[in-house]
Amino acid sequence: MSSNNDSIGKTITVTVLLCVICSVVVSAAAVILKPKQVANKELDRKSNILAAAGISDPSKSVDELFAQIETRYVDLDSGKFVEEPVANYDARKAAKDPQLGEAVPRSQDIASIKYQADVMPVYVVRTDSGDLEKVILPVHGYGLWSTLYGFLALEGDLNTVVGLGFYSHAETPGLGGEVDNPAWKALWPGKEVYGDDKTDPQLQLIKGSVGPETPNAEHKVDGLSGATLTSNGVTNLIHYWMGENGYAPFLQNLRAGEA
Repeated sequence: MSSNNDSIGKTITVTVLLCVICSVVVSAAAVILKPKQVANKELDRKSNILAAAGISDPSKSVDELFAQIETRYVDLDSGKFVEEPVANYDARKAAKDPQLGEAVPRSQDIASIKYQADVMPVYVVRTDSGDLEKVILPVHGYGLWSTLYGFLALEGDLNTVVGLGFYSHAETPGLGGEVDNPAWKALWPGKEVYGDDKTDPQLQLIKGSVGPETPNAEHKVDGLSGATLTSNGVTNLIHYWMGENGYAPFLQNLRAGEA
């Protein structure tokens, strides 16, 4: 009897049954939890946009606060508003889709993004009278170990920074990871992206700290101590996305009322 129960056939049968049962349980859990995961991802996206824009009110939910933000889509080549390219458009996925994105030439790819979507979502806040109050722009670029994904928010003048925040990266904790430090993020509001020409991005991180005597301090932010490559990466992604290959044509059109 004991020999029967310990046979190779029974061992294999029990193993296969356990594998099947575990697979069914895992698959069922994934299906059941997917709607919640999608909802949480969307909530996180909205929260990060609100944070970059400096919009907060503890008495209101994220969805209530986000209701004041208008999601639009911009064709980067023309700098004009367009319709959402496809339902549930995802710019990160679109970048690698030959129909929706393209490879970035190495000579232009200062942010090391490799691929870029033809159309990017932007987020617009208007006053009660309909005037432009803020615009929030998705930005990303490579640091030391990872691609940093975030949002840059600008005032209605389309030059003055409201805030910058990264929601995804794998930079070194305590060094490049200091992009998450509230004290460092607090240095960004009030900085200016462009000079007088409003076309060539001037905003950059520098070695050391920005002080009262720093030339062109309005265009400079303290670098991340011990994280030169991450600091360079942040500067590069700002210059790329706010330049001619990024949002500059859109911002020029928006200033002229032609977007």
